Amino acid sequence: MKWFTIIVATIWINLTHADIQFTRITDEAGIQFRHFNGATGEKHLVETMGGSAAFFDYNNDDYLDIYLVNGAPLTRKTPDVQPTNHLYRNNGDGTFTDVTQHAGVGDTGYGIGCCVADYDNDGYRDLFITNFGKNILYRNNGDGTFSDISKQVGITDESLFSAGCAFADYDNDGWLDLVVVNYVLLNLENVPDCSQEGIPAYCRPEEFSPAPDRLYRNNGNGTFTNITQDAGITLLGRGLGVVWTDIDNNGWLDLYIANDREANFLYKNNGDGTFTEIAELHGIARNEHGDAESSMGIDTADYDNDGDLDMILTHYQAETNTLYQNDGYGVFWDVTAQSHIGEPTHLPLAWGTGFVDFDNDGWLDLFFANGHLHDNVELLQEVGVYKQQNQLFHNSGNGIYTDITDQCGNGLQIKKSSRGSIFGDYDNDGDMDILVTNIGDTPDLLRNDTPTNNNWISIKLIGKKTNRDAIGSKVTLQYGETSKIIEIKSGGSYLSHNQFQLQTGLGTAKMVDQIIINWQNGVQDVIKDVQSNQRLTIKEGNGIISPKH
Repeated sequence: MKWFTIIVATIWINLTHADIQFTRITDEAGIQFRHFNGATGEKHLVETMGGSAAFFDYNNDDYLDIYLVNGAPLTRKTPDVQPTNHLYRNNGDGTFTDVTQHAGVGDTGYGIGCCVADYDNDGYRDLFITNFGKNILYRNNGDGTFSDISKQVGITDESLFSAGCAFADYDNDGWLDLVVVNYVLLNLENVPDCSQEGIPAYCRPEEFSPAPDRLYRNNGNGTFTNITQDAGITLLGRGLGVVWTDIDNNGWLDLYIANDREANFLYKNNGDGTFTEIAELHGIARNEHGDAESSMGIDTADYDNDGDLDMILTHYQAETNTLYQNDGYGVFWDVTAQSHIGEPTHLPLAWGTGFVDFDNDGWLDLFFANGHLHDNVELLQEVGVYKQQNQLFHNSGNGIYTDITDQCGNGLQIKKSSRGSIFGDYDNDGDMDILVTNIGDTPDLLRNDTPTNNNWISIKLIGKKTNRDAIGSKVTLQYGETSKIIEIKSGGSYLSHNQFQLQTGLGTAKMVDQIIINWQNGVQDVIKDVQSNQRLTIKEGNGIISPKH
């Protein structure tokens, strides 16, 4: 009887999620981009690390545009065509147009990561690029063009190996500050030989000293001040992923940094402009075995619908991706084994990730972008391949995830060496799509073609006293017996940026009983009895200002 029950339960779970489907439509959408990593056979570590992207609406037409970050030559030998980053405008009909040249955002530096936010509160979102070299801040001029203001604003005084970045208002003054996570100190003129038995190989990160991170305070006049030391962001780590999140729901955003091959950092916001590092005390520096892992990508969300924010981290081959559950007081527990994601993620090497409700059933699923670091891994070890299949895990609503990758259509059958993954409803049809970037290859825009009768809601927030993007604000949705919390954030995944607007499934619920918005400045708005399947814009203190069906 026990085995019969298990078999029946397994069949039921499979039937409930078997319809999640993704179709690759990159070519039909008009995205003609190929990532360039500058590899020449000299095995510079930077060649393996880039490949980021952003979903953001740069022209305020309510359609998500796409920004793709590119590499650059690492030697004097240059390709016939100079690689640049690219901006693709969403035409609103499922296709995109390359507007890079007109917009003025074709940076030719060696791009690593990107993040987006309206840092000057003028109603148009700006774009920050992390490079192996000097970083770039593009100010959105509001007319379809951007201006490179990096030199004027006080954030590009160094040439480092920068990786993750994220905007947030850490001091609650209404202006978005910026954190930049730096990886290692790398000099291409003095690189150790890391060959393995005569076979060329990339060096391990331990071969290089960690680089210091940077926190820039927004002065409110268009400029920033480096306040890293005064704020207490002083530990050295080989940082990659970064996210601002309020781990204890006290209204002050904390800073989490995912480090490669060493313990991760959690800087608790003291509310006075300073931070205290508490990752070890709060169970999120290492996995449950006490091991520091090769942390790459990161996301935070309330995956178990219990009113607090949990965390997922992606890791190297032979390390599982790690799921940390928040106990409600900002202490985290490694529930990787209990959630059933451990064994299926042990062999792949994972980078981008996200908690996303792909079938609108009200529970957040998990996506992992996979691909090896070594392009000749088959010569270096018996296990592992360079081009790997990405993975999708379905949330069954009881704390357990099921790997359904092979059931999800041709979009999940692709094998490349993937890096960034971003999530957004680019075609405004009510379900979340995916874009995956790939090292030295074309990106994959994956349209969500899941047939479902489930309902959804999309909410765009506009702050007044809170920063205009409402980053750091929390929205609680209450419907039926369900109450879930969603935090608005910048950055995430692997060095990439997802859509700002909150979008989530509601299952069979046709009505949201209450939308409770806790703006970061402490103001609360409550909106009752909202029909599902709507796109709403809510302004701080004004309620709903533009429902769009």
